[in-house]
Amino acid sequence: MPHTYLGIAMGSGTEVAKEAADMILVDDSFSSIVKGVEEGRSIYANMQAFINFLISCNVGEVVAVFFSTLLGFPSILSAMQLLWVNLITDGPPATALGYNPTDDEIMKKPPRDRGEEIITPWLLTRYGIIGAYIGMATVSRWSSCSEWASDKSICEAFTPKALAVPQTLALSTLITTELLKALSTVSIDSSMLTIGPQRNLILVFSVAIPFVIHLVILYSSSFGFPSIADNFGVVPLSGDQWISVLRWSFPILIVDEALKAYGRSRDA
Repeated sequence: MPHTYLGIAMGSGTEVAKEAADMILVDDSFSSIVKGVEEGRSIYANMQAFINFLISCNVGEVVAVFFSTLLGFPSILSAMQLLWVNLITDGPPATALGYNPTDDEIMKKPPRDRGEEIITPWLLTRYGIIGAYIGMATVSRWSSCSEWASDKSICEAFTPKALAVPQTLALSTLITTELLKALSTVSIDSSMLTIGPQRNLILVFSVAIPFVIHLVILYSSSFGFPSIADNFGVVPLSGDQWISVLRWSFPILIVDEALKAYGRSRDA
């Protein structure tokens, strides 16, 4: 048994066989191996989903700050806002991805090489593309001064008062895009049309609750607590501004679906 590739012993077998085995089937059923492999693949896929989400979002934040600095935009997000993004839109959804359901096609995939890295070159490329879009969508909120400035002279001055609106637009776009990305990552390979977010209700709540909290902060003045919004440096957004935010946020689902489809065609 020690010379085999994988030594298997039965739970009812001798202690000598168990000591020499790599695997012990406690219930004496070979079908347990299939269940074990399926569970292992599911855990591996969830680890990839966790890494996918966090790296993509963090790349997006870096891209947003880098290019806003390169383009001469002052403080696209404040330190408080960046901390808020990392605290509420990265942590809870990333944790919830560990509860993703098992992919229906997971046992139809060929075994992966034992030496294969958990982050393959293709996955790293995916993370980069997704992150680049998140960063671009965030920076885009500064591209048209007419969307947020009634007095065009403040576009050049960038006074603290003027910064509140574009920073709120950028923050809301970043948060909305990242939360939509979390919903899309319910499966690392399968389309949302095949495995939807509703199959991981913990993820749905981990996305919905942070978004509601963000809305409460934005409109805290309406609840009689204007100091909350002031501390975060944000202001309430109008309906047209929210349409603008959603117009840049929802395409993340299309980008991710396209990358998933290309990945499936590569592995076919």
